[in-house]
Amino acid sequence: MKRILLILVLLSTTIAISQEKTFEKEVSKISKRIENITKQQKDSLKEKVIAIDKRLEKNEITKTTADTLKKEVASYHARRIEKLVGEQERLLQLLVQDKTNGKIASSDDSNDFDDDDNTFTIGNKTFRFKVGDENKNERERRRNERWKNKNKKHRSTTTQFVFAMGVNNVLNNDNLNSLNSSEYKFWQSHFYELGWTWKTRFSKEPSNLYFKYGVSFLWNNLRLKNNQQHVKVGDITNIETRIDEVLSESRLRHVQMNFPVHLEWDFSKNKTYKDGAKRDRTNKSVRLGVGGFVGFKLGTRQYLEYKDINGVDVKEVQKDNFNMNTINYGLSAYLGYKSTSFYVKYDLNPLFQNTETRNVSLGLRFDFD
Repeated sequence: MKRILLILVLLSTTIAISQEKTFEKEVSKISKRIENITKQQKDSLKEKVIAIDKRLEKNEITKTTADTLKKEVASYHARRIEKLVGEQERLLQLLVQDKTNGKIASSDDSNDFDDDDNTFTIGNKTFRFKVGDENKNERERRRNERWKNKNKKHRSTTTQFVFAMGVNNVLNNDNLNSLNSSEYKFWQSHFYELGWTWKTRFSKEPSNLYFKYGVSFLWNNLRLKNNQQHVKVGDITNIETRIDEVLSESRLRHVQMNFPVHLEWDFSKNKTYKDGAKRDRTNKSVRLGVGGFVGFKLGTRQYLEYKDINGVDVKEVQKDNFNMNTINYGLSAYLGYKSTSFYVKYDLNPLFQNTETRNVSLGLRFDFD
């Protein structure tokens, strides 16, 4: 019996201590909410008064109108403080009354504040209080302002996915006339390029001049005419006629990884906000890029297709570097409108070792933001 009485006493003491702690905590929350209400309403009033003064300085309103507007906003926020603080004071009265009766009181009001100072607890349930209808709007406005400043006005670098395709051929001794006597099929020698670029403006403020750089993978194909193929003889690669079979396909493919760099003039019209701030708008008008690239070859193969003496289709794949230079570098440029451009590339280093044969490419380029 004594044990039961002792347990009951300890339990009652624990409940009383728990209730005391909870009561103090809830009183502290109400006090902080009253403090927050007063501060937020005063801050909002201050911002509105500053806005009115700016309008007065710009002669958008008269001094009399400005004074009237200030009185109106001051009266409005005074009423807001009286109403919102009154709600918290009534809640405090209920809390004190229920504490006297050994209970913890709460309110059915809800709030979209996320911190612990704006919550109220009954048992295992937690309620949140709304201390002002302007608080959410104010937080939303500030959030939008931060987003606009960070992601729009001051965004200096953008990313693009690049896809290009076109035709390949070679120049001998840097002579354009050598295209007329080229041993490669012009319209059947294709190239394909996939990559990513980063586009950074030079100045802090929005402008039309950008530094564009990136990485790309290039598939170059060269198809020979007149039943010819590439034949490696020591450190020389010759182009020789196939004697025994008629080639239906004679294609040399080399894959390379490039690092292009360009200066780009993007004449898109920048966007101007109401507050006078500007934001870059890219790929909306004429674009001109001038620069070059450096890279290295990842692999080379020659594909030959023909029928043997028995009429059987044969597909032959020859894996070798065919004395092609591993490192490649050159010049490139593009001119276009919006995302589509005419694209030109020219290798400054020879395609094969011990030769003056250089690759040239013409095609279309697509830069997708």
